[in-house]
Amino acid sequence: MQPRVILDSKKLDLTITRLCHQLIEQHKDFSKSAIIGVQPRGVMLADRVYKKLTEILHKPDILYGKLDITFYRDDFRIKGKPMIADKTEIEFSLEGRNIILVDDVLYTGRTIRSALDAMLDYGRPDDVELLVLIDRRLHRHLPIQAKYVGKIIDSITAEKVKVEWKELDGTDKVWIIEEEKD
Repeated sequence: MQPRVILDSKKLDLTITRLCHQLIEQHKDFSKSAIIGVQPRGVMLADRVYKKLTEILHKPDILYGKLDITFYRDDFRIKGKPMIADKTEIEFSLEGRNIILVDDVLYTGRTIRSALDAMLDYGRPDDVELLVLIDRRLHRHLPIQAKYVGKIIDSITAEKVKVEWKELDGTDKVWIIEEEKD
């Protein structure tokens, strides 16, 4: 199977803008809400969402944090090489807040389960909503669903969704590619 682009840079930017407007409809001025990006790749999307929201709302004080889930994963001891933790940057309590948890791709739901566990170390939120760029809806291991979705795709397990970010990869693009065999 040939790799195929499902979002180019223009469509990606439009998708992020649409997601931001959906968030504004729900969270108004974000006075009771906070955005939390899941390390590592969810942070790239969360950075873009946060930046776009502050531009649209002219409100630079929206609470924003970055959450590392390395040691909350159910597979962190199983992988062949040691996993390296990213930095958690949450300078506020989540207690009583409405949290928008952000990740790039929702696949099995296991990453989000780990993020939910890790978040509890920073307080007990009133509500947690999930925002994802891509929802691969056919492959859940856990009953987790996103409230805000950039694009829903149906793919087979032999395929992988690859999100490229200009800051890391030199281009903004979302691909479906065939999974590499070990």
